[in-house]
Amino acid sequence: MEPVRKKQLIEATLDVMAEVGYHSTTISLIAKKAGLSSGIISHYFGDKQGLIEATMRHLLDALKITQPIADPLQRIDFIIENNFSQTQGASSATNTWFNFWALSLHDETLHRLQSVNHKRLESNLASSYRKLLKKEHVKNAASSTAALIDGYWLRYAMGSVGSGDFSPAVERVKQYVRDLVSQYGK
Repeated sequence: MEPVRKKQLIEATLDVMAEVGYHSTTISLIAKKAGLSSGIISHYFGDKQGLIEATMRHLLDALKITQPIADPLQRIDFIIENNFSQTQGASSATNTWFNFWALSLHDETLHRLQSVNHKRLESNLASSYRKLLKKEHVKNAASSTAALIDGYWLRYAMGSVGSGDFSPAVERVKQYVRDLVSQYGK
């Protein structure tokens, strides 16, 4: 039952934060949304901060590469698509991501999670680029691709471009990757 209840609470946290924002999110609202007692949050997560951290880990875990992908270009495509997935683009996730980024500026644990996420994204991209590009271009390619993913995600999530449809962003980032490989490939 514990994994089921934890998942219920994490999903409820995503929903409540999307509805009322971080500052108005309370343990009581989350518990009510999950249909569980507020004491269960304290039991599993300690407090609201612990639940927020678990919720961010849930979103970060969804970005992990869970199966090997041998072809480096397909692996980069997977990374791009995964960052623009339904999970990451849902309004509940976008609101949580926005709050996470803001809170990570002042919270050491959340800052560490953000730093790990950033490094993992660049490392995964660099791992694939090493097989596609000349050595001197790998680091810049990984960093630039990560920045494009983050930048396009932010623009599309905020609605300044498109209307919740990330597919144009995915195609633009993929085209950038192909242009890099064409220009600097081995």
